[in-house]
Amino acid sequence: MAVVGEEVSNKQIILKEYVSGFPKESDMVVKNGTIRLKLPEDSKNAILVKNLYLSCDPYMRGRMRKLEERYVEPFTPGSPITGGGVARVLDSGHPNFKKGDLVWGRTGWEEYSVITEPESVFKIQNTDVPLSYYTGILGMPGMTAYVGFFEICSPKQGDYVFISAASGAVGQLVGQFAKLLGCYVVGSAGTKEKVDLLKNKFGFDEAFNYKEEKDLEAVLKRYFPNGIDIYFENVGGKMLDAVLVNMRLNGRIAVCGMISQYNLEQHEGVHNLFCLITKRVRMEGFLVFDYYHLYPKFIEMILPRIKEGKITYVEDVAEGLESAPAALIGLFSGRNVGKQVVVVACE
Repeated sequence: MAVVGEEVSNKQIILKEYVSGFPKESDMVVKNGTIRLKLPEDSKNAILVKNLYLSCDPYMRGRMRKLEERYVEPFTPGSPITGGGVARVLDSGHPNFKKGDLVWGRTGWEEYSVITEPESVFKIQNTDVPLSYYTGILGMPGMTAYVGFFEICSPKQGDYVFISAASGAVGQLVGQFAKLLGCYVVGSAGTKEKVDLLKNKFGFDEAFNYKEEKDLEAVLKRYFPNGIDIYFENVGGKMLDAVLVNMRLNGRIAVCGMISQYNLEQHEGVHNLFCLITKRVRMEGFLVFDYYHLYPKFIEMILPRIKEGKITYVEDVAEGLESAPAALIGLFSGRNVGKQVVVVACE
């Protein structure tokens, strides 16, 4: 066990250079650095943490590019990747954190990190659930599902709800929220295994493999003969085009992500936007970071339902920091089943 104050090795995942097209594992390298397990005296407000779990999320693809006007800053080539994670505090220069505290939020893809913006992490108060849940259901993805569905979509009992990329970290929760409210829920996914998961574990009414469907408009018409009230958008492109034609009057679309477009140099056009007018549809994009003030309300809602077994969650766990690049790249081909988590160290 490492001793506070000593210098130890610090394995890191480094982005080599900005990436165009489909990213590869080789765009990232494992580097062995060192770190002293004690903050310098002048490190006011910083915290030193040991990372336990890391989160792989689709938005990280955009941070591999040097783009202007991004809502999250790009990665710095030659430096450790950063993203969501769960960590234990080893040393603190901030009055709100002390040694031994568990936190979730923005950290480095490395064994140990110095966090200089402690406002980007949150102290974990409830430890009677798996700590890895704070990379997913109790962290950013969970809040994303909660905000997108309840705040953006204004759902009501009996609504017809469609979710794309429905077996992912966010989609699986949106579907369960909708079922708890008494909605009819259909999800799309990319494998038979994921379709079975949606219907048999998450309680969706129906699900389909979009890769097996040549006519998305027709398949949506089949599952929603009366149209869609709520669409939770994770995919974009052809899926969004097909959904627009099948929306009901006064429908709502929460635009969470568009993963089908992330690796394209030229984004696909959407041709059926006129349906927003004719069907009086409200389509709204959102960023979860704008809603973190609702986190206490979210936790109050979801924790009891997890403990009562009314909401379930599936994680795809990769062991060891070295597995992180492959785990991240796997998101863009749908290799993961559920929330993709990387285990860095034992709790």
